Amino acid sequence: MAKFLGKKDGSAVRITGARSSLTEDVRGRQRRYMFSMAVRTLCVILAIVLWKESRIIAVIALVGGMLIPYLAVVYANAGRESAPEMPDTFVGYQPPPMVEPGTGIPSQAAPSTPGQPN
Repeated sequence: MAKFLGKKDGSAVRITGARSSLTEDVRGRQRRYMFSMAVRTLCVILAIVLWKESRIIAVIALVGGMLIPYLAVVYANAGRESAPEMPDTFVGYQPPPMVEPGTGIPSQAAPSTPGQPN
């Protein structure tokens, strides 16, 4: 029976330098954007709740709530992951060694002519 050589959570081990699929990339971007928007919502709620208690903290939270959407969009649209680099163990094309010119036909392999003994 074949033994699975993947991670303990059941996912496969990534052995190539290939990029992740487009679906996985979009899903990751959406997750990052939604997390940023949740933090922004918390900042705005914190600003409302703290407005009468501590205006300085409320203003800081409000400024954070105004800046986070811009940063979240820039971060989510930053593009796909960079192209993978070649592995360190990669050996480039090495042409085969050049064959040196021969010295002639060896005497044993010389064709015999009619009438002459070998």
